[in-house]
Amino acid sequence: MTINTLLLSSSRAGDTPYLEHALPYIEPMTEKARKWIFIPYAGVSMSYDNYLEAVVNGLAPLRLDISSIHQHGDPKQAIRDADGILVGGGNTFHLLHELYRYDLLHLIKEEVAAGKPYIGWSAGSNIAGLSIRTTNDMPIIEPPSFSALGLLPLQINPHYSNYKAPGHNGETRAQRLLEFTCVDPKTPVLAIQEGSALLLQDNKLSLLGDKEAYLFSGVEQEIPVPVGSDLSNLLS
Repeated sequence: MTINTLLLSSSRAGDTPYLEHALPYIEPMTEKARKWIFIPYAGVSMSYDNYLEAVVNGLAPLRLDISSIHQHGDPKQAIRDADGILVGGGNTFHLLHELYRYDLLHLIKEEVAAGKPYIGWSAGSNIAGLSIRTTNDMPIIEPPSFSALGLLPLQINPHYSNYKAPGHNGETRAQRLLEFTCVDPKTPVLAIQEGSALLLQDNKLSLLGDKEAYLFSGVEQEIPVPVGSDLSNLLS
């Protein structure tokens, strides 16, 4: 089996309703996968019940059977029994901490490697890379390791924007990602803007949406990646 993964930069595009912009990307992945398990662990400032409700409402047009992992007494079996895995956004450190806490990281990787669809957004996309070292999030909790699922052999930076507010003297996002490539020049970083997504399917990695992405790798910084690009060369 091959990995079938959709990684959304964000849960919204502009002012659109929750997950609405992503429905055309998600729908093809649900034709055979109707029973989905949602992992809400990145949600820190909301209850998991409320988070689940938002996801169910956002994906209502697809008429999926969605339950949250916190509703199951055996989270590992819930992942095994599901047709697909949804991982929401929020705080990436908390998400990864909980996946380690419940010993779910390796299982998810195994299930996805066996062909189970994986859809993540924001933090849920962050953990699909090699590690969470290029997240934008506050390290509010310390996971045992920064190593993540490694569904892609690279780093991901969702919500990418290199905007610098007038009078602001902090580093831009591009400067932060430069710092990463200084200490790890051999690992590429794909920075994806809000509303865009990465699709890994049939051993092909594609950029979806109407906004270009940016590649950071070694001495190459903020290299524009055109809309619709085939990025499969980054898989080897």
